[in-house]
Amino acid sequence: MDFLIAPEDLAFRAEIRAFIETECPEDIIRRGKHDYHSAREDVRVWMQILNKHGWSAPHWPTEFGGTDWSPLRKYIFQDELRRARTPVLDRCALDLLGPVLCAFGSDAQRKKFLPPILTNDVWWCQGFSEPNAGSDLASLRTRADLNGDHYVVNGSKIWTTEAHYADWIFALVRTDQDAKPQAGISFLLIDIRSTGIELRPIWSIDEGLTLNEVFFDNVQVPKENLIGQAGMGWSYAKYLLTHERTTSAVISHTKRDIEQVRHLSLTNRAGAVSLAQEPAFATKLARLEAEVIALEWAVMRVLHAGSEDTASNAVASVLKLRGSELSERAALLAAEALGDYGIAAMQDPEGLHRLYPHDLGPPLADDEAIGVTAKAMFRRATTIYGGASEVQRSIIAKSILGL
Repeated sequence: MDFLIAPEDLAFRAEIRAFIETECPEDIIRRGKHDYHSAREDVRVWMQILNKHGWSAPHWPTEFGGTDWSPLRKYIFQDELRRARTPVLDRCALDLLGPVLCAFGSDAQRKKFLPPILTNDVWWCQGFSEPNAGSDLASLRTRADLNGDHYVVNGSKIWTTEAHYADWIFALVRTDQDAKPQAGISFLLIDIRSTGIELRPIWSIDEGLTLNEVFFDNVQVPKENLIGQAGMGWSYAKYLLTHERTTSAVISHTKRDIEQVRHLSLTNRAGAVSLAQEPAFATKLARLEAEVIALEWAVMRVLHAGSEDTASNAVASVLKLRGSELSERAALLAAEALGDYGIAAMQDPEGLHRLYPHDLGPPLADDEAIGVTAKAMFRRATTIYGGASEVQRSIIAKSILGL
């Protein structure tokens, strides 16, 4: 395997880095360093800047606003975004819904829904998981019954990320109650402001609001909002998930976390020396960095193999399993690097995330330290969402080991 990056790709990385330094507003970068979830307005501003350069959805087909970059360059682009702590874009729309619309949507649906995604004028959320159907999506119960020119939707979804921001939700619903579980599922686009939809917030351990429950009570959805054919939702969902093959490893996030740990350990002291010089801590950081580098090169192999390689599709579970574990470790090590300050989550000094009325005390002065503990708490979920680690191990056992 060639571990060298071509000079032209290194030049591309330098171009992207210079663009971010020049074009991304300083206040947005500063807030990004706080490590809280990106505010919606920051995401919109940054998306519109990227869209002016044709860069807001680089992995889409060029005819729909994407780029002709190689898989490696798309990875480098995302890597530089995370390195700079630019706002995390509307991933549900860009990485999940967008490719499905490009591949299976009608011309009318593409014309209506794709352009507002590129500018973040419309925010999307994903309605897949249910109280009794998390990783086992085939058992979902939310139903959509065709009544004339509308579907009538009843049921609920849970763990719906950013639903409180969203204008629309793309949902897996059961349109055939008598078919086999996978065969009766359809892919439906629903205006989240429709009559009969109720949102209930789920406050997470980091005292943040990113998750919600969504309830549907006789919600009417025009039948032209059905993607592709009725009963094909399971196939579209599997197609959607193939686009997570490398992003599910969250390598770029974890690499940036390692830089953060190194910074914090150099500024925090363990007696007469910095924490970075303390052998036990330095060993933890070095071991973590080596494991992240190894996983990054595994991701590179998958990128090089291409989407037509079915074996690399099965490896997605390996990347997700390993990537989520390393992501948790990196966040916890950053909290450890804060010493006693890593015990309590700090409020966002910008005021964008002051969701609770009580005050947890003055924030740490270092931008890199402010949101570390909240992030460490939130990262406990990485081995659950997107397919729990137990599910990933089962997939690996069946698909790769043949057990």
